[in-house]
Amino acid sequence: MALGLVALIAVIAIGISQAPHSSTHEPPAPTLAQAQADLRGSPPALASLHAQADALLGGGVKAVRARLAALRGYRVVINYWGSWCPPCQGEFPIFERVSAHDGRRIAFLAIDSHDEAGPARSFLSRHPVTYPSYTDPSGSVLTALGLAVGLPATAFYTPSGKMFVYQGAFESDAALEQAIRLYT
Repeated sequence: MALGLVALIAVIAIGISQAPHSSTHEPPAPTLAQAQADLRGSPPALASLHAQADALLGGGVKAVRARLAALRGYRVVINYWGSWCPPCQGEFPIFERVSAHDGRRIAFLAIDSHDEAGPARSFLSRHPVTYPSYTDPSGSVLTALGLAVGLPATAFYTPSGKMFVYQGAFESDAALEQAIRLYT
């Protein structure tokens, strides 16, 4: 009997550990075409991000800093991710939905860190977002921007350029939206 009870507890524990981290039931992410239709009429600086949806851009820290300079005056959210990172995979649909909803007034970007182009492109084809990702295969962009942290991480920039970093995965749209309100 005791062995049966131990087995039952083990099965329950395994089930709990494999359950989704979010207790909310979020809607599916919009298709890229739906999101882009909703984002038509965005200000030019934000429209330039939408025009590069799902792109993997090079250029390193210089390109990221130039983009941040072009977005000065806007609230900016930068998600640091890797296709190999399970928590990053888990939060990506949240960024898909929130960026599609808020992308007319908030700039979203991403940095694909410590990743290879093939797996990153494959991941983005399954999880399209309305903004580009800059490639950072060595992690040098993360370090140069003062984000020598593990993934996932999200940097929030105020319109004046002040940065706040959130370490860890978001578990719901509401949690990401709250962080945007708090940090930007």
